[in-house]
Amino acid sequence: MSRQGLVYRDEVLAGVLEEFEDGRCVFAYLPEYLARPDALPVSLTLPLSPAPVETRGLHPFFDGLVPEGWLLDLATRNWKLDPRDRVSLLLATCSDCIGAVRVLPKADP
Repeated sequence: MSRQGLVYRDEVLAGVLEEFEDGRCVFAYLPEYLARPDALPVSLTLPLSPAPVETRGLHPFFDGLVPEGWLLDLATRNWKLDPRDRVSLLLATCSDCIGAVRVLPKADP
């Protein structure tokens, strides 16, 4: 079983982030996003490419979206999340980030 997040760039669905039980995280741009003439990368560290990017744990760009300090404390208390579970924090708190990128939990089918 894995957890997935839908990654938006400027309100356009750009890709999917998936975390697997073994701790791997994979980000992949959607083919329809890559085909857009106005497509921009989610991050300079995640250039436009059809090849998925796999990391052990959360990719540093996505980890940087997770709140810190008092806001992290507030999020962990309100949603009863483990502060070490970075993917849960990302999916719970990054639907309305400052900037061009947001991540929404992918609903189970």
